[in-house]
Amino acid sequence: MRRLPPLTAIEAFVQVARLGSVKAAAEDLALSSPALSRRVQALERFIGKPLFERRHQAILLNADGERLLAMIAPALDTLSDAVEAMTSGEEVLRLRLGVLPLFASQRLMPRLGELKRQHPELHLDVDTAAHAITRVGDGLDAAIVLASHVDAALYARRLDRNRVYVIGARTLLDGDDAIADPRDLARLTALVHRDMPETVTEWQRSAGIPEVEPLAIDHFDSGQLMLEAAAQGLGVAFMLESHFADAHDPRLARIFDLSVPSDYSYWFVCRPRALATRPVKLFHDWLITALGAQDV
Repeated sequence: MRRLPPLTAIEAFVQVARLGSVKAAAEDLALSSPALSRRVQALERFIGKPLFERRHQAILLNADGERLLAMIAPALDTLSDAVEAMTSGEEVLRLRLGVLPLFASQRLMPRLGELKRQHPELHLDVDTAAHAITRVGDGLDAAIVLASHVDAALYARRLDRNRVYVIGARTLLDGDDAIADPRDLARLTALVHRDMPETVTEWQRSAGIPEVEPLAIDHFDSGQLMLEAAAQGLGVAFMLESHFADAHDPRLARIFDLSVPSDYSYWFVCRPRALATRPVKLFHDWLITALGAQDV
């Protein structure tokens, strides 16, 4: 059997690669930064080539490091789960799930008690960082993403179909200066999520006013903050029907009667082979049933 590098060196490499920082990885592993660097360097000596590009204040994976991480990180995660299961004295299944904060708060967290009752052995590590879809298979077992389409190399299951709503403070509908006509968009700041950049254009086209531009467009990477900004009167949010319905916020109102079909949907995504693993399969099947997404 071919000799393997020390597990501590592999663990150090994976943490630095995932966190992008020697200092952060050292803190996570309860090591000093020099000790962690020595472990990474030991792995590079064993491999016989550098795995990172080292810059003044950054450390980035090179092509060889990317290839090695893709091959060994899932195996290290599996090993960690196996050790946890053995030391806990009972079966533990762990799913590393990437999910947008708004979906998590509106649609996932209220249902997790049901998941726990059905599958008490299944535990979730929830990751709300951006770009989850690019980390599926590398740090994440699966993700729930908002997209118009998903790479064909991934397994993808659509969870809903939606319409674009214009959501704003209820006070915009009151008084002599009330917003009533779609052309009033010219008086408003549009609030747009970075993951849904085409929502304003979709809505303008369906409203028959492609030439009417908002007063300004402010971009957000948080749906929760968009809803709060709209409630505070900072603009109108171009979001999905489900975002409005699930907000249950009396400060908010649908500003125009017009709604248009959206190209954007929530999707469950994972690597195709991951769907054969028990944690991913259990969560996937439960989620489809819980959201009533069987026929979407």
